[in-house]
Amino acid sequence: MTGILVLVGTLLVGALAGTGLSLRNGRIRRPAMASDSTPPPTPVADALVPGAVTLVQLSTTFCAPCRHTRAVLSRIAESTAGVAHVEFDIADRPQLAEDLRVMRTPTTIAFDDKGTELLRIGGVPKLDALRAALAPHVRLTD
Repeated sequence: MTGILVLVGTLLVGALAGTGLSLRNGRIRRPAMASDSTPPPTPVADALVPGAVTLVQLSTTFCAPCRHTRAVLSRIAESTAGVAHVEFDIADRPQLAEDLRVMRTPTTIAFDDKGTELLRIGGVPKLDALRAALAPHVRLTD
């Protein structure tokens, strides 16, 4: 009887953890306060496109969701004036992940051309949600 209770408890904890993680995947978060933002690290600052919102994707080579994220971000950058997309492999630059407080891949951070963080997404972004989040910062087209 004890074995069955342990099994049921383990399955319940696993199901709750999986549900919690899937609800957080692709969720868009905005910085708490604009005054709290610190300038981005030099590699990111150098990659920002003047006059545009730059979507900075942090990924790793072996990350399957990173490929899906790349497709979504590329589609938005190609179809939206004033949006650029750059990608950094944090396996090659672990300090960059630490400086940006990134705990998982893929993570996308949108910066304006001054280096202010506009939003952050952990996981694969949802196309429509990302378009809506970018709308106040750029002119969206299809």
